[in-house]
Amino acid sequence: MKKQILIINGHPDKESYCFAISEAYKKGVSKSNATLKTINVTELNFNPNLQSGYRKRTELEPDLLDAQEKIKWANHIVWIYPVWWGSYPAILKGFIDRVFLPGFAFQKRKNSVWWNKLLTKNTARIISTLDQPTWYYQWVNRHPSHTAIKKLTLNFVGIKKVKFTTIGSLRLSTDSYRKNWLNKVEKLGELNK
Repeated sequence: MKKQILIINGHPDKESYCFAISEAYKKGVSKSNATLKTINVTELNFNPNLQSGYRKRTELEPDLLDAQEKIKWANHIVWIYPVWWGSYPAILKGFIDRVFLPGFAFQKRKNSVWWNKLLTKNTARIISTLDQPTWYYQWVNRHPSHTAIKKLTLNFVGIKKVKFTTIGSLRLSTDSYRKNWLNKVEKLGELNK
């Protein structure tokens, strides 16, 4: 099956290393026979606040409707974001809150605590950056953003196969360290992983 890859970049700063990561992944994909679409969350025009929760429907802005179409189209989603305060940026959280809605990503069952998962055809790769060493994030802090996005979001909606690439410590890194990681990410793109 031909890979249909969607990159969702959750960094709010277009000059960030996460945008360089996104470009490296795209470059790799261009060397393969996969097709690619992107969502740069910071470029979308939407209110990130799910004001009424699920109690009252909030109409989706055109950019979010387009994002849902891209997510439905994809069979592999690459999420790119920095880890801030153990989680992802607020704009990405708002995007998830507004896009991964009942009827699109999952469906609650009537008179039940269970739900149907509606995005079961997808796989995912999470590429995140840290200002702390990766071992510290994993073993001391128990990688909270990884748990949140994998188990409480992606697995919840049916995306079971989720792999991680965690880059850190970025804050004190050298140019050669960053370049080396961009080469690794480009290879992931080329292999469609």
